[in-house]
Amino acid sequence: MASLISENFKFIALFFKSKDVMIFNGLIGLGTVASQTAYNIFAFNCPCSPKKNYLYGLAAIGVPALAFFVVGLMLNRNTWDVVSECRTRKCRKLSVTAAFALLGSIVGRAIVAPITWSVISLLRGEAYVCALSEFVDPSSLDNFPPTTKIPEIMARFPCKDVPAQFMNYSRVIERQLQYESQLLGWLLVGIISLTVFLLLCLKHCCSTLGYQQEAYWSQYRSNEQALFQRTAEVHSKYHAAECVKSFFGFAALDNEEKELLASCQGIKNVIPRLEWNRVTGVYMYREIDDTPLYSRLNKWDMYTKEFND
Repeated sequence: MASLISENFKFIALFFKSKDVMIFNGLIGLGTVASQTAYNIFAFNCPCSPKKNYLYGLAAIGVPALAFFVVGLMLNRNTWDVVSECRTRKCRKLSVTAAFALLGSIVGRAIVAPITWSVISLLRGEAYVCALSEFVDPSSLDNFPPTTKIPEIMARFPCKDVPAQFMNYSRVIERQLQYESQLLGWLLVGIISLTVFLLLCLKHCCSTLGYQQEAYWSQYRSNEQALFQRTAEVHSKYHAAECVKSFFGFAALDNEEKELLASCQGIKNVIPRLEWNRVTGVYMYREIDDTPLYSRLNKWDMYTKEFND
């Protein structure tokens, strides 16, 4: 029974590991939905004033989306890989196709939260109603009372703060603007879904790698990155212990750390900057032992071809 439970947990762990990007994007989307809902409930307050409504409504939709996009770019490791690539090698090893794929990956992850925020804002409709209420044409409303203060009256409809003779039109105007807002929201969802599908098709059509090669390449990148991070942590801890020991005469290490550091045979004392530059920048063009990773994938291509034959 215990072995069966253990195997099930392993299967679940492998499933979530293989779907980590999808799960991560889903969590970002859920967090954005919760943030947008909380903002509309606790913080959104339309000024109900001509010229201010438009700016406030657009800011409520666009500014948080822009902030989420910038934060997404900053938190994406590939962004800094591109910066390092341009700094160290002036992007000489970055082809147009690779640059398009890499930038697509960076932007694709960064726009999940902004798009979610914009879509939810449009589907809820409060910001859109606030922004465009003053631009509603009174002639489109049946028997609308004549007045010389049309912009002022229209701008006050989102707050339900209008004279009694105009109160009957409040629900009509709100329903009309919510219809437009939700229509734009669903059109945005459809356009983005179609665009993502076409870009994925283009990516697979332009790729020189087969399905098995891409799966192997993805596993290799994940394993190399995880192993590199763990090894870098041990390497830095080893040198930190050596420096502390040279100062105090000893280093306060626990037994597990002592065993780990004692197993570090042949560790490099200093890693030259040239070697650091070789593993800095765009990941797909990182070279190890003077053998480009694409060359290794070409060898994998030959292997899979021979296997299929």
